[in-house]
Amino acid sequence: MDLIPAPLGAQDTQDTGAFTVDAATVVDSGPGTEGVTRWLRQALGDATGLPLGPASVSGPASGEGAAGGVIRLRIDTAAPLGPEGYALRVDGEGVLLRGGSAAGLFWGAQTLRQLFGPGAFRRAPLRPGAPWRLPACSIEDRPRFAWRGMMLDVARHFMPKEGVLRYLDLLAAHKLNVFHFHLTDDQGWRIEIKRYPLLTEVGAWRSRTKWGHRASPLWDEKPHGGYYTQDDIREIVAYAAERHITVVPEIDVPGHSQAAIAAYPELGNADVIDTSALTVWDTWGVNPNVLAPAESSLRFYEGVLEEVLALFPSPFIHLGGDECPKEQWRKSAAAQAKIEELGLGDEDGLQAWFIRHFDGWLAERGRRLIGWDEILEGGLAPGATVSSWRGYAGGIAAAEAGHDVVMCPEQQVYLNFREDGAEDEPMPIGWVRTLEDVYRFEPVPPQLGPEAATHVLGTQANLWTEVTENQSRVDYQLFPRLAAFAEVAWSALPEPAARDFAGFSHRMVAHYARLDALGVQYRPPGGPLPAQRRPAPDGLTAADLGRPIEGPPPNV
Repeated sequence: MDLIPAPLGAQDTQDTGAFTVDAATVVDSGPGTEGVTRWLRQALGDATGLPLGPASVSGPASGEGAAGGVIRLRIDTAAPLGPEGYALRVDGEGVLLRGGSAAGLFWGAQTLRQLFGPGAFRRAPLRPGAPWRLPACSIEDRPRFAWRGMMLDVARHFMPKEGVLRYLDLLAAHKLNVFHFHLTDDQGWRIEIKRYPLLTEVGAWRSRTKWGHRASPLWDEKPHGGYYTQDDIREIVAYAAERHITVVPEIDVPGHSQAAIAAYPELGNADVIDTSALTVWDTWGVNPNVLAPAESSLRFYEGVLEEVLALFPSPFIHLGGDECPKEQWRKSAAAQAKIEELGLGDEDGLQAWFIRHFDGWLAERGRRLIGWDEILEGGLAPGATVSSWRGYAGGIAAAEAGHDVVMCPEQQVYLNFREDGAEDEPMPIGWVRTLEDVYRFEPVPPQLGPEAATHVLGTQANLWTEVTENQSRVDYQLFPRLAAFAEVAWSALPEPAARDFAGFSHRMVAHYARLDALGVQYRPPGGPLPAQRRPAPDGLTAADLGRPIEGPPPNV
């Protein structure tokens, strides 16, 4: 069946006869299945050209007796597979798909779509009205982790709304259920905040962009920018919800904030630098211009977050907290006075004060703060969840202290890192992380005890976009490795060394055909196509434009 991600259990039951889907096939939708029915009819109807109409209300309640067979959709909360689990049976009489909830039913519908074959991933039929043959099978499935995420950075290079919606479809097709939306950074502010219009009038635009890694001598002199209106955000969130994906917004504080300071200079450390001279940053790296640790900064971001909470129903709100240089705070008389006033000890304590404030502020509103693992420094806020990116260590420390964790170590699942060490890789960044490396990633480190391991909510692959300037480059970096990551996040795999990568590679042959049908510009197994390469100008090498790191990554 070549399913990706691999289901928990699947049996070939060809002795029961394959099922033919044709113009007479109907969809019998049980209570609570309306959203999945709408998606299934749209996706499969577009691809097959078949009507897949509703079962007749005058016929039997379960759809038996329909001349063309029946696709039955049911929610079964008593099923032992859990709310995101499903059971799928295909035989000569039709399809029965049961989910533990609407989410489980939806994930089962993704498996059903794969059974139709690669043609089911197209937007129009290749053979209008032709019948489709489904293999007889019995599948029971459920996810390993509740948090199966991908982070997309739209601050460094903006992605228009249609591209974001496309990636939500791609996440859904891989049974990923969290979209971490990195909306603000030094290089751009991407979400409309009506209370503070300059955040997008000024902060969403930069005059030029570094071409390649920050050490590259090249520049793209075109202005770059864009942002999502609040109605765009509502559409993205609603589109994701229909696909049982939670959108977790990230508003980065107190570092990675130069775009906000360029719009509102009073947010910066004006007693140290001339904040009115700052513009939206046009290069990459860790920026020294951070928010002033002042009550006025807290009030400003409370105003921002009030609008963010109204747009995003996610229980988690990501506040960054990473890569906040402390030099300006060390030089700032106002910052030093705040440290002394509050008895914080040092600048790490000052950052912890900032994060703790918003941890409590969000908790009062029924939300949870999540941040990168630097929020451990100076003491972790009581209710905070940690995105462990610098390795496993931050996640281990947080989990052992009773805090929830999302494992996303850069050494394993930063998909902006190169997939191969060859010289024709475009803008090579970081360590080589092959398809097999990602497939053998284990989110729960062995040193975690059973109780601490329960705090690992799941895992997430991250894509930073400094050198991925458009959709085709994002596709290239994400795929096919995101398919391997999806199997790690969903499937009950053995320990890394025992995983059947050869079997996964065999199943990927069919999956490449699905990606082709979806128009994904993935990295081919044999290396980049000519148009996917980024040849360096005369006198420069690919390494001059990127930042390759040789050797295996450290296991930290």
